[in-house]
Order: sequence, then structure tokens, then C-alpha cells
Amino acid sequence: MAKRTAIIDIGSNSARLVIFQKTSKYGFHLICEQKSRVRIGEGAYENAGNLQKIGTDRAYLALESFSTTVKEFAIDKIVCVATSALRDAPNKYDFINKIKKDFDMVISVIPGTDEARYGAVAASNLLPIDDAISIDIGGGSTDMALIRDNKIIDTCSLNIGTVRLKELFFDKNSPLKDAKAYIKNELSKLPKSFQSDIAIGIGGSARALSKAIMTRNNYPLDKLHAFRYKLDDEIDYLRHIPYTRMDNLSALSIKDNRHDTIREGALILIEVLDCIDAREMITSGVGVREGIYLDKVLNITQETFPKNINLSIQSIRDRFDTLGLIHGNKRDLANKLFKLFINKIDRERDYISIIEKALSLSNIGKMLTIYHQNNHAQYISMQELNYDFSHEDMMLISLLLGSKETKGYSRELYEQYRLLLPSKKSMKWISFIYVMTLILHRGTASSSIDFEYEDGILHIISQKSLYLAIESVSKMKKPKKLKVVFD
Repeated sequence: MAKRTAIIDIGSNSARLVIFQKTSKYGFHLICEQKSRVRIGEGAYENAGNLQKIGTDRAYLALESFSTTVKEFAIDKIVCVATSALRDAPNKYDFINKIKKDFDMVISVIPGTDEARYGAVAASNLLPIDDAISIDIGGGSTDMALIRDNKIIDTCSLNIGTVRLKELFFDKNSPLKDAKAYIKNELSKLPKSFQSDIAIGIGGSARALSKAIMTRNNYPLDKLHAFRYKLDDEIDYLRHIPYTRMDNLSALSIKDNRHDTIREGALILIEVLDCIDAREMITSGVGVREGIYLDKVLNITQETFPKNINLSIQSIRDRFDTLGLIHGNKRDLANKLFKLFINKIDRERDYISIIEKALSLSNIGKMLTIYHQNNHAQYISMQELNYDFSHEDMMLISLLLGSKETKGYSRELYEQYRLLLPSKKSMKWISFIYVMTLILHRGTASSSIDFEYEDGILHIISQKSLYLAIESVSKMKKPKKLKVVFD
């Protein structure tokens, strides 16, 4: 099975190279990413779909650079796909054959329905969703998939893309109603079953719009993947973008490198969301490339991972939890404590599951150095807990991993990310349960430990000596008015 796999995706707007390192049966992580806005489809939509020299020259140079990178990384497997611009081009084989001859690189032109399926495979496995419609807005097409109970039910590919609209309408200063009519005509081909409260935004336009919304709302976490927003809160903003002059887009928090096609992307997104009756958008930082990797390399059965597998946790433990320590009865201890104090904690989330996930990662900081291991673990988790976690769960796990015996969780980080975290009262008890579990587990993994809680006193009952734990608990940060007694 390939250890390092390169995926090259040639879209109408951008060409991208990603390289994934496999760490175990289900674990992998990204080790290289390169991108070039080659605009291979430039001029094609005005010329019967035929690729123009200006675009193919840029794409050729980008693929030449990608080929050099692939050799440097000693790749075991390479997959190169092309989407809408090449799919539509009558002269595509001139370019494909030249790339094969010069770089020994085989380009597979994939159908739009495959493009939609790959994006949905990535989203359904790497986002915390069960039911949604994925919307991948590209330069030439918009590819959609209907996801129910984490399964891909149907796919659809429509000839509406940012570069296509730009050349057919926006560059000609056509009335916006003409572009809207074109989009609506394509959307009439969408199956009636494509209805969902939740939409998944895939591709550069969706990410750029989400990034702008994060900036405008002072969102505390700089992470696009799994960022969510309610459409009722942002629809007026989104509707304003297609009517805005390009030189005024910066005032709407749109980055300069997205100005040329963001109005087209916003118009497509608005019309699609209206058509499917979506109420909430979740942003995907993954798409076709990750979907191809999962599909072709990991050989997922029925397109989904086993329920007990989280790719982020698997990958982090593969790389950073290599000490061979036995986790023993951490989960049992945490569950016993949680049941005692469940009335102290808000019920809006499955906090015991989050505590268990944090406990499974509690050793990762030691791989760098045992000194400041909590800080290392917190940083690793904030960077690497990307897949299948909400921002709220990811931040809570990170805060727990950074918790120290004498100080508990970081008050500074709590205030910085307060929007995403539980109430202070709940946070104190969750952190206490996490730290107490680690203290009692350390050096006593085989001991039988029970608890009783009455009148503000936690009794810890053990058949074996808890000498080291007694000393640590005496110094640890505890919720107010809680007394701990060892029996």
C-alpha cells in the first residue's frame, strides 16, 4: 500500500498538488501542498470550449513544477485528474498528450458526477455531518451530492462555474438578470430530491466567502474547515456581493486574489442555496483531492470509515503517541466521575465523549519533550484536530490537553475562544474530571477505584495505595467548595 500519494487536480481556475503521507490503515496527513491559478479554461467558453494557448501554457508550467516536486518527495503513487475545462474541450487531447510525452504524467478527465462524488466522499468522512448537500463551485461547473445518513444518495453536475459566468456575462457587462436566468435554467436540471437544511461549501469561492464572514464577525478561530454560519444571518451580505464593483470588494472583506471571480461565485452559491432550501452552511477545507485519496488509496468500504475511527485522532496518535504507554482504565475512571458530577455540567453537548477523546490524546505532548508537555499537546491538537470535529469540540479538547494539575485549563485561551467553549462553570468541572482521571490513572492503572459524592465531598475509594495521587490531588485546581478525601 502506497506510503506517499500525490494527487494533482487540474480545474478550470486552479491547478493543485497535494501529497499525503500514510501513517496506518486509516491514518494519513498532508505533507505538501502547491497551487497555481493557471486559469486553463480562460477564453475557452467563448470559443466553443476549446482550450486557448494562454491557459494551457500556464498549466504546462505549473505541471512542470509539480512534476519536480513529486520526484523530490519520492512518491509511491500519483493520481492526476482534470475536471470541467478539459472535460468540455474538443482539443483536450493536444494538451493531455503533451503532458504525457514531456512529464510521463497521465491525466484522467473525470465526469462531473465523479467530481461531485469525490467531494462528497471527503466531506461525509471529514466533516461532522450526517445529512447535507455538498456544493462544489468550480470554474466551469458546480457539482453537487445528496448525503443522507452519511451515505451518498445521488450526484449532479451542472454547467455553472465562476470562470464560465465571468466570460459569458460579467466580462461583457451583461445585466445580472441574464446570468441569473442562465443559472436558474441549469438548476432546473437538479433532481427534486436535492433538498436539505445544511449545505456544504466546497471550493475556492465558498471558502473565500466563509473567510470574509469570519473576518467581518471577528470569529476567534482561524480555521476554515468545519466553520458554520446561519444563512439568515449572512444572506443579505452574500446577496450584495454580485452587485458590488470589483474595486469595492475589499471593503466587503474579500481578499484581493479572489476579486476576479468572487461575484460570480457568490451569485451561483445564492441561487443554489435558494433552490435547495438550505438554512445553514458548513465550510469544507477538503474536496476532490481528499476524496480521490480516500477512494483510491484507503479503499473505504461503502465510502465511509468505521464509526469508531476518527482520522485526526488516528493520525495524531500514529505520529505523536509512540511511547507505547497503556491507557488502561482512563475511560472507566472518567465515566464514573462524570456520572457523579453530571448535574454540574450543561447538557447541550456530549461532553463525556469529548473528555474520552482528550484522554486518548493525553500522551502526545511527551513525544516532543516531557517538559511543557501540556503546552505541546494543546498546540498539536489545535493544529491537527481538523477532521470530523466541530470547532467547539476541537477547541474544548485542545483546552483540556493543555490543562495543568495546579492551574487547570488556561484562562487566557478560554477568554480568547469563549464563543466556542462551554460556560465557565461547566468548563471548571470538565477540566477537573479530565485532570483527576489522569492523576488517578498515573501509576495505578490496574487499581480498582470507586467514588462517592455527598455534601460537597468526593470520596476516592481504592483497594491499593494511591500515595502519589494523594500528593498531586492536594495541589490540583478544584471547583469551589469541592473537598476530596481518600478512603
